[in-house]
Formats: sequence, structure tokens, C-alpha cells
Amino acid sequence: MNICGCLVHIAPDHTDAARAVMTGTQGVELHAEAEDGRFVVVVEDTADRLASDTIMDLHQIPGVISLALTYHHFEDLAETAPRPDAPSQPSSRRPMQ
Repeated sequence: MNICGCLVHIAPDHTDAARAVMTGTQGVELHAEAEDGRFVVVVEDTADRLASDTIMDLHQIPGVISLALTYHHFEDLAETAPRPDAPSQPSSRRPMQ
């Protein structure tokens, strides 16, 4: 799982078109919008594209002034899933004497 929180600033005369492109892009969710053209956007990996590739595409939308990555979380889901056959991890505590 790869989650990227971004702040996208769009020129005021391009906000409607840019909003349409962003909402139509798989893996992109709009969470907030200010009247001055700033958008809070979350970008996630999809089955076909990495979030980083999608972010680079967002930079190319006409009217985008800037895009800043403000939050990033990555978690390998294979590592977080319980595995009953996995050996126990050694304790970090010192043995009692």
C-alpha cells in the first residue's frame, strides 16, 4: 500500500478542467478544495500504475502551478499479513538470570 498526500495549486482559470482530469484519474481522490485553486489530493498505487507515476502525470495537467508531496505512507501488505508458518521473532529482552 502506497499513499501520497499532495497539495496541488492550479491557476484559477483552469480549476474546472483540472478537477475533471484529477477525478477521472484512477488512484486519485480529491479531499478538499479552496477558492484560490488549491486542492488536497490523495494518490495511491493502482494495479496498473505506481502513485509516483500518477503524481508525475498530475504535474502535466494544464494550469497546474505546483504539486507538493506533503505526506507519504508505504506499507508492504505482504509483510503485514499474518503468516502462521513464520518462525517467532527472538525477544529483545535480556534473558533472566
